[in-house]
This record gives sequence, structure tokens and C-alpha cells, in this order.
Amino acid sequence: MQALLAPLGLNLRLVSEFSDEAAAETAPTFVENALLKARHAAAVSGLPAIADDSGIEVDALQGRPGVYSARYAGANASDASNNARLLQELADVAPEQRGARFVCVMALLRHADDPVPVIAQGLWQGRILDAPRGANGFGYDPLFWVPDHRCSAAELDPDVKNRISHRARAAAALLALLREA
Repeated sequence: MQALLAPLGLNLRLVSEFSDEAAAETAPTFVENALLKARHAAAVSGLPAIADDSGIEVDALQGRPGVYSARYAGANASDASNNARLLQELADVAPEQRGARFVCVMALLRHADDPVPVIAQGLWQGRILDAPRGANGFGYDPLFWVPDHRCSAAELDPDVKNRISHRARAAAALLALLREA
């Protein structure tokens, strides 16, 4: 996040510098979970806070795993087990029906009770492969086909991924909103 928001010249600090307690991600949407995390960070730090929530949505699964992406195969699931569950659920789905997108929502709060948060969203369109490809990245990257680059997200150079990903797009949208303010 520091690199993505470098144009603002901010010195970002981790919430773990202020508390060992993580925010509970109990909301049904990316927006609400990003707000929960940002409110928690602002409350424990006494500082403005930026937080994000992200995941992958698959069309053939009506948007699942969505906000449950990190724990799709259960609490404390590994990337491999999440990917295995996704592939199992898509086993009978044709390649042209495996449309998917990574979603990232960033929320900026000036203080914990900020009634007007700044919210930005980034989407990265692709589709789900039949098997993992590549060794870079994490999460669902080995299964996410990036059409413009004709490879999986895990096969992209990390610098390229950091320029075109859902997080990069959300950060760019956040920067644009902050420049307007």
C-alpha cells in the first residue's frame, strides 16, 4: 500500500504497531469490511486510516467466494485449499463461463467516527483456469487468467501486477478522489 500511495507522500504505519487485535470482518460486502478495518485502525491509532478489503468473484458461482475469499475452504484455509475448492466447484463449468474479477475496496477515514469516508474501488477482469499456473503472487493468482497479458496473475512480473491489479486500480481511484478534495 505504501508503494501504491507513494504520490501522496504519506508515512503509512501498520495497525499492528498500535494493537495486536485485528478488526472483525463480519460484514457481507467489501465496502463494509474495508470500513470496519479502517474504523478499527483509526480507533486504536488515533490517526487517519486507510484499509482495504479484497477478494475474487466468479460469475458461475454467483459472485462467490467474494468476501469469503481468504477463508473459502474454511477458517484458516491455505491458498492451496481455497484454490482446490474453487476448482472443484468449477469442475463442470466450461472455460468461456468462468468469468471472474478481483475486487478491491479502499476506505480512508480522517478519524474513527468519520461520517464521510472516502471510498475507492478497483476491479480486475479475467477468468478462472482449469489448473494453477505460475509461481508469483498469492491467493487465487495461479488460477486467474489475465487476458491482456495472456498468462495467469501468478505468471506476471510483480512490477506489472502492481501496476494493473485490482489494488493498483483502487489505489489510483483513491488518489484521484483525494486530489479532487
